[in-house]
Amino acid sequence: MGNSNGCTVDDLQAVEMHLWYKKFMTECPSGQLTLHEFKQFFGLKGLDPEANAYIEQMFRTFDMNKDGYIDFMEYVAALSLVMRGKMEHKLRWYFKLYDVDGNGCIDRYELLNIIRAIRAINGNDNQETTAEEFTNKVFDRIDINGDGELSLEEFVEGARSDQDFMEVMMKSLDLRHIMDEE
Repeated sequence: MGNSNGCTVDDLQAVEMHLWYKKFMTECPSGQLTLHEFKQFFGLKGLDPEANAYIEQMFRTFDMNKDGYIDFMEYVAALSLVMRGKMEHKLRWYFKLYDVDGNGCIDRYELLNIIRAIRAINGNDNQETTAEEFTNKVFDRIDINGDGELSLEEFVEGARSDQDFMEVMMKSLDLRHIMDEE
């Protein structure tokens, strides 16, 4: 005898997965999201060059098999990580996203460009500090060895201990609107 008056976690996950699939296939009938469609999907059009570069880096990070498309499974993996992933996994993913040149460290220039891009996308030009000041403040707080680069360990520990930096990261990829039904 099953539980006839309640939904299981699996039922809820199946319903949610169906909604994600429906939205994905509505936006992307081919089943493969291109960079152009990715920008439209997230409502990101007419971005300045820094914001555009950030979105392209995000696309490449989601494109796990590096085929130039985001398929439904890559989409689900990315959404699951961003929406429900453990903080450790999210921070590792953000590190990969922010490490644009892939050298295993984030330098001031990379972080500055990310901060500028996030502000451009979110329309946060009226901040108390400039992007440069914010970047310098982050490096002053979390670049423990003072080498001008953030290692994965410095990044993860720094994000956990610096509320301002953590808040910027969490806002940089707010995908809640994807969860909303249309």
